[in-house]
Amino acid sequence: PQKKQVLVKYSGNNSTNYFPGKMNFQSLDFSLEILDTSREDGQLYEYSVSRGPEEEVQQIQLRVYEAVSDPTIRILSKELANGSCTLTLNCSAGQGDDVSYSWHSHDRRTSGLCSANSSSLHLSYPLWTTTVSCVCTTTNPVSSRDVTFNPSECSHE
Repeated sequence: PQKKQVLVKYSGNNSTNYFPGKMNFQSLDFSLEILDTSREDGQLYEYSVSRGPEEEVQQIQLRVYEAVSDPTIRILSKELANGSCTLTLNCSAGQGDDVSYSWHSHDRRTSGLCSANSSSLHLSYPLWTTTVSCVCTTTNPVSSRDVTFNPSECSHE
């Protein structure tokens, strides 16, 4: 036999909340709100409705994500050669679940230089170009954060 924990029971226009202070049940639209959500709340939930001899059951998987923190950019390598600056940059967020990374530029002229879908960016630009500005975006299902890398002349970086 399986045991299930009942959160709320609704019968005949009356509801019983077995976890007051943790759950809010709205009988108007049958919504259930989990207050102060924690990682332990991420689990499989079951919703059942009984009408006479029939019971309708739906299962809902709740996932709880930690928001991404402000990302940081580190220079992994730097090379100055033939009038060009070549950098390898790494973007990382210290916190967050299921984080994805992307690089872009707000300037159309440099968008190709700053394009990547990973935490690393290999950036190469002529030294006379001082307007290169690359943005690292960290995202997950609940949040998104940006940080901008503005290189000056490579020799001063």
